[in-house]
Amino acid sequence: MFVIKKLEKESDFNGSLNQETFVNFLHQHLDKFRDPKTDINKSIDYAFSESAGKGGFLLTGYYLGNLAAALVMNQTGMEGFIPENILVYVAVDSQYRNQGFGKQIVRSAFDHAEGDVKLHVEYDNPAKRLYERLGMTTKYAEMRYYK
Repeated sequence: MFVIKKLEKESDFNGSLNQETFVNFLHQHLDKFRDPKTDINKSIDYAFSESAGKGGFLLTGYYLGNLAAALVMNQTGMEGFIPENILVYVAVDSQYRNQGFGKQIVRSAFDHAEGDVKLHVEYDNPAKRLYERLGMTTKYAEMRYYK
């Protein structure tokens, strides 16, 4: 049975799972789509922040007692033209892929989020099809300017 748990503050981590373990899991299982661990940590700190306009939550998915999936959702502090939430990271352990765990944890994140959700996904990421099956649509191509 796949069990999903929501974490809303650092103290929600338990003895076998702490922020470092969570970050390491995401970093490993995001594969070629990974960001540096420092960026993953920042997204978690943002999710746990109690500052105005910040916040969010993490989800963990366990299968047979093992961490099988992890997700980070950040609140944007916006609404309308920029959705209220951004799904920053979601990863499923490679040994548990194609069992529906990604679908379950993303759907759970949609249920927990207050307001609309956006995410960024590479065009060649196989998860893009999952997001489309869950009802997400493509509105914009993201462009960035780096200083």
